[in-house]
Amino acid sequence: MEFMDGKWKKSSTDWEQLLSDSLLNQEAVVEGAVHSIRNMGDVAFIILRKREGLFQTVLERDIPECSVHQLKEAMTVRVRGILKNEARAPHGRELRITDVEILSAPAEPLPLAVDKWKLNTSLEAKLNKRPIALRNIRERSKFRIQEALVRAFRDYLYENGFTEIHTPKLGARGAEGGANVFKLSYFHKPAVLAQSPQFYKQMMVGVFDRVFETGPVFRAEKHNTKRHLNEYTSLDLEMGYIDSVQEIMSMETGYLQYAMALLKNNYEKELSLLNIELPNTERIPEVRFEKAKELVSEKYNRPVRNPYDLEPEEEALIGRYFKEEYGSDFVFVTHYPSKKRPFYAMDDPADPRFTLSFDLLFRGLEVTTGGQRIHDYRQLIAKISDRGMEKEGMEQYLDAFKHGMPPHGGLGIGLERLTMQLLGEENVREVCLFPRDMNRLEP
Repeated sequence: MEFMDGKWKKSSTDWEQLLSDSLLNQEAVVEGAVHSIRNMGDVAFIILRKREGLFQTVLERDIPECSVHQLKEAMTVRVRGILKNEARAPHGRELRITDVEILSAPAEPLPLAVDKWKLNTSLEAKLNKRPIALRNIRERSKFRIQEALVRAFRDYLYENGFTEIHTPKLGARGAEGGANVFKLSYFHKPAVLAQSPQFYKQMMVGVFDRVFETGPVFRAEKHNTKRHLNEYTSLDLEMGYIDSVQEIMSMETGYLQYAMALLKNNYEKELSLLNIELPNTERIPEVRFEKAKELVSEKYNRPVRNPYDLEPEEEALIGRYFKEEYGSDFVFVTHYPSKKRPFYAMDDPADPRFTLSFDLLFRGLEVTTGGQRIHDYRQLIAKISDRGMEKEGMEQYLDAFKHGMPPHGGLGIGLERLTMQLLGEENVREVCLFPRDMNRLEP
């Protein structure tokens, strides 16, 4: 009988050893996928793709048992050889092959030239062959950057006393109201896919004080634009016992500072590969909704057409204004009109026409929506009544407030939009592993 003890000795050499001096001029074993083959006649350079990056191996002609003609791109192999210094190789190292073991062979040639520096194909072609396209080093680096943003969100909030929660994505009704919900039959009963975890994270403030979640949300919006997805990943937090809406904005600023530091310290290779210049997050300006409209109208001679919301062009101009005037890539736009915010948004006591809410614009695109919530049961009921809404389906949500809730607020960050703006991409689908939009349900 055998027992697992959580330890496994691999026959292959780990990445740190390959780059250290401990095995230099000694035998090493490297596993990976054949990324590219450069056959020079007497010698062939076999570039292997590993999770850490590309590694160069060299196959010389005078090794009869290992022919370059046996190898093909996309094969997975285990190669054995002598580790050598080589300044011209990636990472300054290469493996002089003495033996090759083929682990798997492709059934047909690759449909995309993934070994090229940049995939010279359309976005549609990349999405249709997504698992293959992401084998390109630059393409997959985008999702390492995205990983860092989620990792930073979790780590920063853990450090600040938040509890991670996981809420259902099937419900009886949407948290935001309106018609932009995906409806389905749930054992012969009507149900919807969650627009956000809003109700649940508010209820959990009464339990844990501070909560967060990362997960999918669904919006049945008939948008076919470069900035919209019908399923996206939301980074949500909700925090209780707040002093003001500014405390929530301060928490997000702290997260962004933490994320940029993590990227700088731990993802230098990906930043360099994608030529990313990290934004300055030391200080983020805030401006009231009405003032933001006024500023861009005056500077860019653009008439205000919609007094209750920001149009995409206005968001872009606000981002441009604060970059030109203050050198900031981010700006908090606060105090949105009450009629454009959900019923649970707290109205400004100084002027109930506006709410204690905000959006964060990053290089002219909204990436976050947040604000302070109504925590008093009577106020919440009054606002529901004022809007002519029905309480049916919200009984459990309202019950939490009936039995006391602290002053609280929170936010939701669109992960794909944040990644898109950080990378300077033009289409949000570039930074979504498997996008879901009006026309795409596969792969």
